Amino acid sequence: MARTAIEAPWLVILHVLAIFAARPALSAGSGDGFSAVADDSDVLGFHGDYTPPSPPPPPDLPLPPPLSCEDLDGVGSIDSTCELNKTLEFGDDVYVKGLGNLHVLPGVRLSCPIRGCFITVNISGNFSLGQNGVIVAGTVHVVAHSVGLIDGSLINVSGLAGEPPAGTSGTPQGVQGAGGGHGGRGANCLTDNEKLPDDVWGGNAYSWQSLDKPYSYGSKGGTTSKEEDYGGEGGGRIMFEVENEIEVSGSLLADGGDGGVKGGGGSGGSIYIQAHRMIGSGTISAAGGGGFAGGGGGRISINVFSRHDDTGYFVHGGRSFGCSENSGASGTYYDAVPRSLTVNNHNLSTHTDTLLLEFPKQPLWTNVYIQNHAKACLPLNWGRVQVQGQLRLSSGAMLSFVPAHLGTSEFELMAEELLMSDSVMKIYGALRMSVKMHLMWNSKMLIDGGHDAILATSSLEASNLVVLRESSVIHSNANLGVHGQGSLNLSGPGDLIEAQRLVISLFYCISVGPGSTLRGPLETASDDDLTPRLYCELQDCPRELLHPPEDCNVNSSLSFTLQICRVEDIIVEGSITGSVLHFHWVRTVLVHSTGTVSVSGLGCTGGVGRGKIMDNGVGGGGGHGGKGGDGYHNGSFISGGVTYGNAELPCELGSGSGNDSLAGATAGGGIIVMGSLEHSLSSLSIDGSIRADGESFGDHIRGTNGRTISDVGPGGGSGGTILLFIHALVLGDSSIISTVGGHGSPNGGGGGGGGRVHFHWSGIPVGDEYYPIASVKGNIQTGGGFGRGRGYAGENGTITGKACPKGLYGVFCKECPVGTYKNVSGSNRALCQDCPLHELPHRAIYMAVRGGVTETPCPYKCVSERFHMPNCYTALEELIYTFGGPWLFSLILLAVLILLALVLSVARMKYVGGEESPAIVPPRRSSRIDHSFPFLESLNEVMETNRIEESQSHVHRMYFMGANTFSEPWHLPHSPPEEIIEIVFEDAFNRFVDEINSLAAYQWWEGSVYRILSLLAYPLSWSWLQRCRKNKLQQLREFVRSEYDHACLRSCRSRALYEGIKVAATSDLMLGYLDFFLGGDEKRADLPPSLNQRFPMSLIFGGDGSYMAPFCLHNDNILTSLMSQAIPPTIWYRLVAGLNAQLRLVRRGQLRVTLGRFVSWLETHANPTLVTYDVHLNLASFQPTASGYCQFGLIACAVEYQNLPSSIEGQDGLLQPEQQQPCLPQTYRDDPVDHSVAKQPLMTYRRMCGGVLHSKSLRTFKEKKAVYYPLSFVIYNTKPVGHQDLVGLVVSMLLLGDFSLVLLTLLQLYSISLMDFLLALSILPLALLYPFPAGISALFSHGPRRSAGLARVYALWNITSLINV
Repeated sequence: MARTAIEAPWLVILHVLAIFAARPALSAGSGDGFSAVADDSDVLGFHGDYTPPSPPPPPDLPLPPPLSCEDLDGVGSIDSTCELNKTLEFGDDVYVKGLGNLHVLPGVRLSCPIRGCFITVNISGNFSLGQNGVIVAGTVHVVAHSVGLIDGSLINVSGLAGEPPAGTSGTPQGVQGAGGGHGGRGANCLTDNEKLPDDVWGGNAYSWQSLDKPYSYGSKGGTTSKEEDYGGEGGGRIMFEVENEIEVSGSLLADGGDGGVKGGGGSGGSIYIQAHRMIGSGTISAAGGGGFAGGGGGRISINVFSRHDDTGYFVHGGRSFGCSENSGASGTYYDAVPRSLTVNNHNLSTHTDTLLLEFPKQPLWTNVYIQNHAKACLPLNWGRVQVQGQLRLSSGAMLSFVPAHLGTSEFELMAEELLMSDSVMKIYGALRMSVKMHLMWNSKMLIDGGHDAILATSSLEASNLVVLRESSVIHSNANLGVHGQGSLNLSGPGDLIEAQRLVISLFYCISVGPGSTLRGPLETASDDDLTPRLYCELQDCPRELLHPPEDCNVNSSLSFTLQICRVEDIIVEGSITGSVLHFHWVRTVLVHSTGTVSVSGLGCTGGVGRGKIMDNGVGGGGGHGGKGGDGYHNGSFISGGVTYGNAELPCELGSGSGNDSLAGATAGGGIIVMGSLEHSLSSLSIDGSIRADGESFGDHIRGTNGRTISDVGPGGGSGGTILLFIHALVLGDSSIISTVGGHGSPNGGGGGGGGRVHFHWSGIPVGDEYYPIASVKGNIQTGGGFGRGRGYAGENGTITGKACPKGLYGVFCKECPVGTYKNVSGSNRALCQDCPLHELPHRAIYMAVRGGVTETPCPYKCVSERFHMPNCYTALEELIYTFGGPWLFSLILLAVLILLALVLSVARMKYVGGEESPAIVPPRRSSRIDHSFPFLESLNEVMETNRIEESQSHVHRMYFMGANTFSEPWHLPHSPPEEIIEIVFEDAFNRFVDEINSLAAYQWWEGSVYRILSLLAYPLSWSWLQRCRKNKLQQLREFVRSEYDHACLRSCRSRALYEGIKVAATSDLMLGYLDFFLGGDEKRADLPPSLNQRFPMSLIFGGDGSYMAPFCLHNDNILTSLMSQAIPPTIWYRLVAGLNAQLRLVRRGQLRVTLGRFVSWLETHANPTLVTYDVHLNLASFQPTASGYCQFGLIACAVEYQNLPSSIEGQDGLLQPEQQQPCLPQTYRDDPVDHSVAKQPLMTYRRMCGGVLHSKSLRTFKEKKAVYYPLSFVIYNTKPVGHQDLVGLVVSMLLLGDFSLVLLTLLQLYSISLMDFLLALSILPLALLYPFPAGISALFSHGPRRSAGLARVYALWNITSLINV
């Protein structure tokens, strides 16, 4: 038989059940009905939390005897495998228990169509329901190892519920035809004029505490007839407790029964599935039944660890035929493993709530989803909604906190993310929200603070991100604080955050997109306790505007209506609107061209500067920064409002005209304060507008009782205040800062006075640290409003800035103009005074100084860099005035010229001596002179050394020192070298050397010509040098060959035949040498010496490493004959050619690098070839002269000598080492040179020394850079002869005077202009400065007397130059 009511009595009777007792039913006629909202005597009247009763846990029910497989007409055994292949219908509860498997084959139907009937299966094996198999009962409870519900199978407990839990109010009372409640409330299509729509519902919700494991029946729907119950039955229960896997490919239905058009739908039942794994794509439904009013949805809970299913879940309410827009409330779907709750009404619109009661605190739910037009409500006072993950509202969903008539509640909402999409959240009371991310898409959050000022403040905190898009709204009719640490983004048109008092703080960035708005107070604010008070009658500035509190909390006692606090960056592309706007502790504000920050018309209607008004309503304009314009009516003027406030630090609201009882009264502008005295804005950049304008008549008409407003009315409101505490300001081309007054009424209303704009600069840089703090291209408007009719316009307001420091002026503290200075603080332009003109030198102009000029004298600069500060003199003028002015300088110059002339005369007399005769030149013997100039014809042929037999009697080759130049002529040392000491007389040899050195020296005029040609045309000077060298060589050869008697030689035969000494030179005429030969009568067996006896032997290079004269080893028959004793001539010729090829790469100025390559070539090419012939070559430097000139060459030595002998053959014994230099051994090595010594020093002889150069010593080799001065060459190489002292003195004065004046003139011209200098050089005789060195040479000449005549010509030339100067 059917099992009707086997529920045991309640174990615990809650006190709240007595409060929520059944009440008379609601109906259109009688007003009867049930409501969970109690009257004033229930606990809700005492602000108690509303919690619908939860059923007690069901007692353990007695089970009927288990049925066997045979009892079920099955095949097999229930302890192994039982297969049911026949349709069965039961009349009572069914209990199946066994250790095996139970399979209901396809098409088999097991039914117990009785309300509350049980079918319980408890087996250890597997349970399956085949295709098109059906189980129908009030309760289906299956316990198995695995369950398979094949595609097409059905378990249906819809409309077969037993009695709902005792003490619940899920079944509605009366005859309203309301729907039953369970997971959601049932709908009620009737209304009650005494209640709000949200307070009218059908059956109430229950079993909240067991939604994670629901096991309650649904409730029956109400009826519309007392005679017959048409209400639909509630849904039954389905429970699966599976150890392993469950496949849900069929359908599980626990829907409420339909009530038709005369009865309410039943509520959905309960479905619970517990398994380890779940697959399939079936349907699970606990929806409410349809009816006159739809039933509420049931409860579904899934506790599956591993889900791989694609199952559809339905817990929506039933459709309402009597009110299609109000379906039953959604039930709940709980996923136990992720702890996720879903309220989904599947797009059925409803006004009925799904109750969300106390949320679990441990563990927290992860996510809560309210979707598809579901309407959820938290009916608790001072409750907390806390989830670990997301709280998501989407697709028309609504979440409300406490019923609307209980607006004194406080709620906490805590989650990781609050996501709202096309949804609404309503809060009646105060909300404390704390999330990490709050995203809104076309959604609304509406906060109704009621009228309780204590509970009127809500706080929304999102630590990471707040984004409003697609016309999303956050609205509060009380105080609202929005806090965060990340970004607040109002993306576009329609996005809005507004409150009566709004505080936004702690964000890194706030972006107000185009068309979006931040507003405080509300536009339609009512005059109740929650409306911010504007202190219109106060003339003193409220302290919090200048020194705001640091905590950024919402404080009703402060005057702010909108405050943005502790924010890094604010980007405004939409609008920010309020009465008193304050930006506190903000770094940068950027107002784009579409952006507006406005308090226009939101100031005081009255105020300190209220305009006077007549009885008929005509009035003057409000005053503030400027006086309000007078109104006019019938010949009478009505005074406008007075000015008030401090222009240097304004913080007052604008005043209006009229009064609150007068239609059309106007209000003044509000206050905008950016920054504070302690914390200024770093940067304010405006391309849009910042406005605090007064209201014009007719802009915002406050008409009452439908009164028609005529053209007769008050004046315009005055402009408000814009107070900016900033570091830097940028106003773009289209930017506007405005505090203009409003316009008066058409029939004589006066215009409002302008407001005040003040820039309070912070940390104005001064001095060298100054930079412009403002870039102003837009408009700043503070004009008065127009008076209409015959009314007067209001006066202009004020634009002020903080007092500028010294050197700066104006509102924006710009630098004083060039030529002015300012030595006091202030902003007035008149404080910049003109600089005294008498302090400005000639050729000078005043210059701009960073930070402005603070003191006199004002800085200036010369008109050209060629003039010198501080007097802008030229170099010559500076020189003249340094020595006391033109007259004193002329006297000093004359004295200096006389002194220099005397010095030149004394020097001439000392070094020349009056009419000294020319130096005695040895007489020349008449002889045959070969005037031809031989040159190098081959590698083995040099001048005068073309006889092979001479090599057989050759004793020694003695090289000249010097480079054969005018500064370094050839010369020989006086002591004879050791190689010839046996064949010469030493005294006679010294006399021979004196004669040679005297003959080798050049005349003074030869050097002078060379220097002059070097300046004019260098190629000509080179030709002149070579010509002089050739002549000098010819003179030496003629002297040795014919004029000298060879008296220094011991050999009589040599003295008789003039053949013991021969002079020769290299082809470049830079290297000369003397060859000494035997005469044949010496009777010495050791002469001439062999090659081995000559080792080590020096071979000096010709040339100097320049482009015109590269280094070169010159070969001749004597050298070839000597070297052929050890080296074959062909090998020697090839070696000389290779050496010369390498030497051409050696360049003076780069000797260290290029000689290093040459040394490497010797070690890698030359010496490996010569080692076969027991010869080794080393690079060496020879014979440094007193001026530092050094010759280079080779030292040839024999390999078998392990050490150099005590004397190395150098230039006549002048190269003698202090230490023995090792030579190559018999076997050639890769590193033949001992590098332990950087450079082996050679013994000095008469202060001349040299050394061997190898790779290591070249690293420290330093090439001497000679600096030549033309005058020094002239003085060193010339001697004046035959001039009178007086003539020399006069000529010296003329020369020095000419030279000095020409140089001074050129210096003056160069200081004026480079072009003048070049033009002066092109004018003769100023350009010819060469007579000066030529005249000096003439003074010191020791040549013929015609040199004195030449000097006089030069002197006359300089006299001409002096006249021209």
